[in-house]
Amino acid sequence: MIVLDAVGAGELPDAAEYGDEGSDTLGNVARAVGGLDLPNLEALGLGNVEPLEGCPPQPGAPAVAGRLLERSKGKDTTTGHWELMGVVTPVAFPTYPHGFPYDVIDPFMNRTGRGVLGNKPASGTEIIQELGEEHQRTGKWIVYTSADSVFQIAAHEETIPLEELYEGCRVARELLAGKHAVGRVIARPFAGSPGRYERTANRHDFSLEPKRPNYLTTVREAGNEVVGVGKISDIFAGCDIDRSAPTKSNVEGINRTIELLNELDAGLVFVNLVETDMLWGHRNDPENFHRCLQDFDRRLPDILDALRPGDLLVLTSDHGCDPTTPSTDHSREHALLLAYAAGRNASGRVHEGGEFADVGATVNAWLHGKQPGRGVPGSPVLEP
Repeated sequence: MIVLDAVGAGELPDAAEYGDEGSDTLGNVARAVGGLDLPNLEALGLGNVEPLEGCPPQPGAPAVAGRLLERSKGKDTTTGHWELMGVVTPVAFPTYPHGFPYDVIDPFMNRTGRGVLGNKPASGTEIIQELGEEHQRTGKWIVYTSADSVFQIAAHEETIPLEELYEGCRVARELLAGKHAVGRVIARPFAGSPGRYERTANRHDFSLEPKRPNYLTTVREAGNEVVGVGKISDIFAGCDIDRSAPTKSNVEGINRTIELLNELDAGLVFVNLVETDMLWGHRNDPENFHRCLQDFDRRLPDILDALRPGDLLVLTSDHGCDPTTPSTDHSREHALLLAYAAGRNASGRVHEGGEFADVGATVNAWLHGKQPGRGVPGSPVLEP
């Protein structure tokens, strides 16, 4: 199961309530670049997900295609991934468009012994340029947020050691409870010199724990190993993840996925490929967003070759991040769905009226897990 982070497939019915009317990450990127050039995804059935310039529908595509509706209130990584595994977030996580209140910031400063700079919504790449020099001079944390429910802490790796940054995040995670229970606390280390600061690959997320049982729980209870690649373990706070393989790039994530497909006899390899979101969606760069998809497309045959008869590949997404709109934030969109069972041909079948949790229900059915119980949504798209 591979989550192409932020590769949304068109606005949800309530997108206007989130300021995202007209968002369509895949469709708008296709128009912005003069048509998608993704031959392997096209052959699998990407053009059956929604109308896409340069990627026509394939009547005989081997994968089941569809667009999935989100029940949760939100448009971020945590709510999206959790709902893919059957955990609905009915009340949105808190957000802080004016920064965090004193009853959060003061205890954080007292517990960590350092002051705070920023404390406002900001672009992560811009705020380190704005405040990085003062941070290095004073040793104060750079704290910022976004439209998502996140408490982000940036620190220069030569000014504050990584382990101290991570410990500061653990303190924040402990403090951010009750009405201030944000979805994620994120460590955002950076390096470089004034005017040339760059974030490093040592990011680490500290999430709330998801409600259980969910589809990860039932997959494991059926005797399957669950391996998280990329930031999956962080998103689920380590719950129901047997092994974690953090990655520093999509290339590393794809390589590790192929290694695991060749290594494991059974189980779930759950992958997040983040660069479409982190590097290009938030920077409103549709050309490089497309190039990032092309990088994945070139490796898709290697992933398919690693599948054995009876294996299932699910490609999906967790939200949108339309790089063609004025906003640099996530967008409230359908998730894409491509589900391919090795050795079977779906003959272009389109899964109509699906929802995020259909992904988890499909994975669970494929790996012979029990139903998690009432209140957990989702219906299998394919069964073994």
